[in-house]
Amino acid sequence: MQVSCREYYCYKLQIRLSTTSILLHSGRLLQQYVVDMYVKIETSRLYYFRHNQSVLQAELHQGIVDSLEIGEKRGNKIGHLIVLPRSFIGGLRDLKKCYMDAMSLVQRFGKLDIFLMMTCNPNWPEIKEQMKYNDESQNRPI
Repeated sequence: MQVSCREYYCYKLQIRLSTTSILLHSGRLLQQYVVDMYVKIETSRLYYFRHNQSVLQAELHQGIVDSLEIGEKRGNKIGHLIVLPRSFIGGLRDLKKCYMDAMSLVQRFGKLDIFLMMTCNPNWPEIKEQMKYNDESQNRPI
């Protein structure tokens, strides 16, 4: 059985009641570890997209469409693009899709009446109950 990097790190970062994980209770070192593993996973995804454009069959038409969208009219200026699929979160096509989804919601339901935002206090009892050992709330993205 083969496990992806993402699945492995999800397993490592799971909170389990039966075992004590030194990694999860290492404070700011945990934050650095999570950032490093995120960069590792995203780099491997981008590497896959770059070297498997023919498998994705995205470059056949989307590179030309994207160039025309930005207003390029001369063929020698278009060049070779590496197109990210719409499923790549944070890519240009994903952002356009999210924008269009939001605009369709406004068309369907009208403008927003209220914008509600809630923050929490790390000293609330519900949060303090979940902290174990000498954890601090800013070091535990629960």
